[in-house]
Amino acid sequence: MKEIILIKNGELALKGMNRNSFEDKLIKNMKHRLSSMGAFEFTKSQSTIMVDPLSDDIDLDDATEALSKVFGIAALSRACVCEKDLDDIKSTARDYLQEQLEEAKTFKVEAKRSDKKFPLKSPEICREVGGFLLSKFNHLKVDVHNPDIIVTVEVRDKYAFVRGNNIKGAGGMPTGTGGRAAILISGGIDSPVAAYMMAKRGIELCAVHFASPPYTSELAELKVMELLKEVAQYAGVITTYVVPFTKLQEAIRDCCPEEYFTIIMRRIMMQISEIIARSQNCAALITGESVGQVASQTMHALACTDCAANMPVFRPCIGMDKDEIVAISRKIGTFETSIQPYEDCCTVFTPKHPKTRPQIDDVIKAQQKIENLDALINEAVDGARKVIIR
Repeated sequence: MKEIILIKNGELALKGMNRNSFEDKLIKNMKHRLSSMGAFEFTKSQSTIMVDPLSDDIDLDDATEALSKVFGIAALSRACVCEKDLDDIKSTARDYLQEQLEEAKTFKVEAKRSDKKFPLKSPEICREVGGFLLSKFNHLKVDVHNPDIIVTVEVRDKYAFVRGNNIKGAGGMPTGTGGRAAILISGGIDSPVAAYMMAKRGIELCAVHFASPPYTSELAELKVMELLKEVAQYAGVITTYVVPFTKLQEAIRDCCPEEYFTIIMRRIMMQISEIIARSQNCAALITGESVGQVASQTMHALACTDCAANMPVFRPCIGMDKDEIVAISRKIGTFETSIQPYEDCCTVFTPKHPKTRPQIDDVIKAQQKIENLDALINEAVDGARKVIIR
């Protein structure tokens, strides 16, 4: 039996005149994701992309798993190719879906007839295939509303396909169709989720991580790299910059009022991230902040932070509570890594009584106490280490 993978591309169908460019980008991303598994042929047909393995030794289980994490795919399914002959369609449905049909209690048949020359119409195909399967699997019953398995027959121009239930895809838009942005990534739960959510809308990511040795350990940095590898399964390659931040944090500690430590640190992180982001042709920054979660994430504090950046700052988690963020982190596989006990630089020199309603004039005045701040920022940018995450 020859198997292929059928891709349903969801909201790309709404893109009108631009649809082809979005589909082409999706195919490019799929090719990249499958490149280590062997050669495939990709064919666009209506709202479906057919992925045809060109070798019998390709593991379609691995290929299907990889494609299920590609943004832009609403649903996918493995399908068996057969002749445009009713008897061949029946026997293929019986043999190819035997295991699933034996495990199911109810089923229904759906048919799509793209080739209008095929002698039977869609309802007739459903009736014939359904009757045949009932005769071969005596335990099955028909349920047209909520069946355990939907047997789908598609009659195309050259051949027909038979498939079972769809597998839910990652959804969203193909990575790279929404421009580039830089995620400020820490070792916590929130920022990997923010990265995933923006990548889902087609944004290609680069990442900026701040390290403060000896206050933060090498294990803390390795933790962040593991988080980015999990996100990269969805977002593709992530160019990451590890910024040495120790001198700046010590300067904040030595020169600024304690209640402003965190907000000034966040402002300087924004300034450094913007410099790196612009060098990477990014048009925005991304953070994992949500309103009220900690003292530096009140509306007043966020406003003071935003003033330090001259590009948009996206916060996809802004209106979510912790349980909602944790649910997504579990879904994408970052939660267990995020809760490992290696602290990042955001926890260094945390004030006992941080300002929750800071005024921008007071923050700027406090930040100006740091001598040679521009030179320190430039030194940090120049010292950033580049890591490619795949």
